Amino acid sequence: AWVSSLSMGMVFFCSPIVSIFTDMFGCRKVAVIGAAVGFAGLLSSSFVSTIEPLYFTYGILFACGCSFAYQPSLVILGHYFKQRLGLVNGIVTAGSSLFTVSLPFLLRVLIDSVGLYNTLRVLCILMFILFLAGFTYKPLVSSAKDKEGEKGKFRFPPQKKICNFSVFKVLSYRIWAFGIPAALFGYFVPYVHLMKHVKDRFGDSVPEEVLLLCLGITSGVGRLIFGRVADYIPGAKKVYLQVASFFFIGLMSMMIPLCHVFGGLIAVCLFMGLFDGCFICIMAPIAFELVGAQDVSQAIGFLLGLMSVPMTVGPPIAGLLRDQLGTYDVAFYLAGVPPLIGGAILCVIPWVHERQKLKERARSVDRETTEKMLENENTVVLDTMEKPVKEMESGV
Repeated sequence: AWVSSLSMGMVFFCSPIVSIFTDMFGCRKVAVIGAAVGFAGLLSSSFVSTIEPLYFTYGILFACGCSFAYQPSLVILGHYFKQRLGLVNGIVTAGSSLFTVSLPFLLRVLIDSVGLYNTLRVLCILMFILFLAGFTYKPLVSSAKDKEGEKGKFRFPPQKKICNFSVFKVLSYRIWAFGIPAALFGYFVPYVHLMKHVKDRFGDSVPEEVLLLCLGITSGVGRLIFGRVADYIPGAKKVYLQVASFFFIGLMSMMIPLCHVFGGLIAVCLFMGLFDGCFICIMAPIAFELVGAQDVSQAIGFLLGLMSVPMTVGPPIAGLLRDQLGTYDVAFYLAGVPPLIGGAILCVIPWVHERQKLKERARSVDRETTEKMLENENTVVLDTMEKPVKEMESGV
């Protein structure tokens, strides 16, 4: 359990570092190297016979490689798609839902037939495909590496360019970057503890795997639907889709203890998966709207890094409550509160972002007015200087 937890945490924890490398060296190099590192970590894990080395090979090496391969896949989309960015993100992120549904069955068959170690080697094929896919990334927005390469030798950009904390100067992004982690303290509790809750309440009489299947399928459908819907919503108002997703996920979390029939839990998971897909697919389009294409890599990186904290802390707290109270009911009720609070915080972003844009327009208008006034003054001064000269010339 600690190996898988470490792996999941490292994927998000490394994201700010990945964003820096993406800005410096471009999406293609970072994605290819990340897939290669992930391949090496997964392959080396297949030769490990004790648990301790897995902390490094799978928990750190493989996870870091996945992190370096994952983030450029979100950033590169904004280089090619503008009008249908939401739909494109929905299609791309729906792939994870597809594998969430199919991989558990495939892994069970592989482990039963060829064993754990050979299963890991078979999964290396997917990492090798990811390695080859990385070569297709051709960014249209030049990285620091490309700009310096045109002039000659590569030089590291200034520290302000490497760690681009300027994205936090954008107030709407600051609200977004801290509002989402605030919502995620309870967001992943159902995903971690739902299966154990089903066993506690219904025993072995129900197929709890059906709930994971429902979550995976509807999450994929939600990514496709809401990704397309996001394309019709202008600017930062796309945030309202995330507000709706947090509201429904928080409500569904609170309804889990109220379901005394397994069919009720299936309905809850269907809605939860649908709005989980909504939350995930529009993350990158919102980042593009708030900070622009040049800064989006580090904007996404900082956000994913901040998300690693509540993702790691929330589920253990829910487990502790279950140990103390003997039931998950209170844990699920409390898990629904942070998404509601986070959604309420995000509601102000469109208003704040619109005010920022109005201020920027006013500044640009003032700047243009000042420049025109200076040009007019220079013209008047030149005319007054030329007049005496012309009169003297005519007099002569």
